[in-house]
Amino acid sequence: DKDVEGLAHRYIFNLYQNIRFLDPAKTLKSILPCTPLAAVKVLEHLGVYNTILPYGNRLHGRTITVINRSEVVGRPLAALLANDGATVYSVDIADVQLFTRGTGLKRAHHAVHDQKGWELKDCLPLSDVVISGVPGEKFKVPTELIRDGAVCVNFSSERNFDGPKVKEKASIYVPAIGKVTIAVLLRNQLRLVQNQAARPAAMEAAVEATKAEVSGVVTPL
Repeated sequence: DKDVEGLAHRYIFNLYQNIRFLDPAKTLKSILPCTPLAAVKVLEHLGVYNTILPYGNRLHGRTITVINRSEVVGRPLAALLANDGATVYSVDIADVQLFTRGTGLKRAHHAVHDQKGWELKDCLPLSDVVISGVPGEKFKVPTELIRDGAVCVNFSSERNFDGPKVKEKASIYVPAIGKVTIAVLLRNQLRLVQNQAARPAAMEAAVEATKAEVSGVVTPL
């Protein structure tokens, strides 16, 4: 397995279904796409994740807007954040979608709801975090609509925020995450090596578990 970018069907399926391991014993961790995971790691470092809450729910109570819904970055990022407990507004050129695990995080993984009639201007004042990745030099997130004290993160190759102005409004402004993305790619490569080394033992454990289940069901004559 050489998919360091985490774009294989199995990895993407696991991401959207909030399945974090590749084996029943939970010894082989799934691989996540580099740029979405880099954004998550930046938010973890900034303290946006509440470490008092249980793992997997640490964004509960946070509202996040992600401006970009590409299949490579924007959509998987919205899913990751929602699966970690956030209320996520996914903004595309045509519409706004809500990614959420529901009230009290009752769902095991996120669901998607269309926000009919909503625009970016409806999402920004509600958001603790604004993450933008629009690949166009003319696009700028309206600074006046950003919530005071919000965390603003840019993952586009273009500057989606007005730097001097957003620094006066946001509590933290991250203009780029490219270096973190490279670090995550190396992390994924290391994880693939670890998974490959551990896979024989994991497969043997799975076989033994299956044998135990079968022997428990089949009654000797």
